[in-house]
This record gives sequence, structure tokens and C-alpha cells, in this order.
Amino acid sequence: MRTQRRLLILLTGLLAAAQACASAGRGPSDDAVRPAAAVRPDAARVAELEAIYRARAEAALEGAHEADIRFMTHMIPHHAQALVMAGFAPDNGASPSIRTLCARIINAQTDEIAVMSRWLSDRGLPVPEMGDMRGHGDGAMLMAGMLTPGQLAELEDARGADFDRLFLEYMIQHHKGAVTMVRELFATDGAAQDDFVFKLASDIHVDQATEIARMEIMLEALAAPEPGG
Repeated sequence: MRTQRRLLILLTGLLAAAQACASAGRGPSDDAVRPAAAVRPDAARVAELEAIYRARAEAALEGAHEADIRFMTHMIPHHAQALVMAGFAPDNGASPSIRTLCARIINAQTDEIAVMSRWLSDRGLPVPEMGDMRGHGDGAMLMAGMLTPGQLAELEDARGADFDRLFLEYMIQHHKGAVTMVRELFATDGAAQDDFVFKLASDIHVDQATEIARMEIMLEALAAPEPGG
């Protein structure tokens, strides 16, 4: 986070200044005869500077932009529904290429859910409950790209080639929703100034836009007629 890094730089500078003051007024040979503790900053001053740093760091955590909080809070259940969708693949006769794609989605989005949850928790903000992994909680269906309960049930019931096709169609829809959420975040004045939020949202945008392009190619391949057919 930019603010925390600035505070750390500030603390380091203040400690260096304190050490310089402690060294002032003694000759070059003084260090050779003084104990090590004598050339260090005063312990009380160091404690005071650390307290200032902690207070300012806490203030920075409390100052999260409303749009950043909303993005994290909504993206967690959005990702959670993607995990449910990808989790159907092994039991639904998905092709190897779809299984590989699903494994990649599960790995990436599980990690992102963890870091987004920690970001909210570090600020004393509520973390969305993950018990309903289908994403049907309050307000979930207001999020861009989310599947309806009917669509999710249809995907769960599909098998083989039908599952592959439906999965690609619905995951493209789902990913496009996530891209829309990132664009809305970046379009909000003052949002995504936090280094972590900006990098996470940028990574989500790039990763999911890339996967959309890949899935569209896979979907076209499924629709293409068999050679000689």
C-alpha cells in the first residue's frame, strides 16, 4: 500500500535522524570507548516513533475507499460461484481441456478469495460468508455476470460435450461480469489508489480477459463441424 510504504520510509528517516543526533557532539574516537548502546537512538524516542507509525498505519487502514471495499466484498462471492462452476467438471464428463481450464480457475480464484478476505479482515470489515458457495446470497444476483440459480442447475445437470459447451458459454458470461466490475472500480473517482487494490483488480482484468479470448476459441472449436462430416 502506498500510504503504509510512505509511513515506513518516514519512520526509517526519523530513526536515522535520531541516531544522527545521538552521534552529534562526540569525536571520531568516541565510538571506540563508548558501549554500543550509547551510539543507538534513545529507547524512549524509538518507542515514540514506533507508536506514531502504528497510529498512522491504522489510520491508513481505516481510510479505505468505499468503492474498494465494495469491489472486494462483491468479488469474493463472484469468485466463489466460479469455483462452484469449475468444480462440476470432474463428475460431469468434461473434456481434458475443460478440466485443465477449470483447475486453473480454481487455483487462481481460490488464492484471490483468500487475499481479498484478508484485506477486508485487516480493516475490521465484514468478510462475506462462504457457506453458500453458489453465490445466491443477498445481493449476489446484482453482480455482473453472475449465473441465476436456473443456469447453475442447468450446468450441474449437463454431461460430456453438452457440459463443455455450456460451461464455456456461462464462464465467458461470468468472466465478462468480473471485467465489468473492474472497469466500474477504475471509473470511480478516488478508487483503486491503494497499491494492492489496483494490482489485484488489474490482474483480475488481464487474467479474465485473456481467458475469455481463450474460451471463445474453444467454443468456436466445439461448434465447428467434424472433418469429413
